[in-house]
Amino acid sequence: MTTPVIFDVRQAHARLHDVTVIDVRTPGEYAGGHLPGALNIPLDRIRQALPDLRQAAARRGLLLVCASGARSENACRILAEQGVTAATLAGGTTAWAAAGHDLRRPAACSPRAGWSMERQVRFTAGTLVLLGLVLGLLLHPAFQLLAAGVAAGLVLSALTDTCGMAVLLARLPHNRPRPADLAATLAALRRG
Repeated sequence: MTTPVIFDVRQAHARLHDVTVIDVRTPGEYAGGHLPGALNIPLDRIRQALPDLRQAAARRGLLLVCASGARSENACRILAEQGVTAATLAGGTTAWAAAGHDLRRPAACSPRAGWSMERQVRFTAGTLVLLGLVLGLLLHPAFQLLAAGVAAGLVLSALTDTCGMAVLLARLPHNRPRPADLAATLAALRRG
């Protein structure tokens, strides 16, 4: 398996005019702020968009982005398995914004329109741990197993570089892509 090409923020900024930027985050995260000109194809829809991504890669380079670079690196690997070369942005939109570059938001969205998946996971994990501890103190000590289970899941997540909680949260209605959005994105990708 090939290693994805990794751009730092400076390289990505310099090449922004000659690459097609694909944001692989959820639609809610994308609406919260994305690179200029980025098209949203969530990671779980990459295989569905493969024919259009292959054509776009043949016309010009592909730069895949997410919040931190982990999901976009996974997307690069999926594409590489299918013979499509793509680059990923090290540090993702977080590094882009930290370098002082603007993030675009749809006009109808405020900066608080959606929480990043990382923030949703932190909130959910923290809430479950707190709930397990409080219920363990007030009702029955067995509820503390909830806190222990979440802690074990977080350790497993770090060791495997996967996140089961993020997979579950991505299925919530506010995180799920709408078919019309993907169809519009793929049409824009075809226009190049």
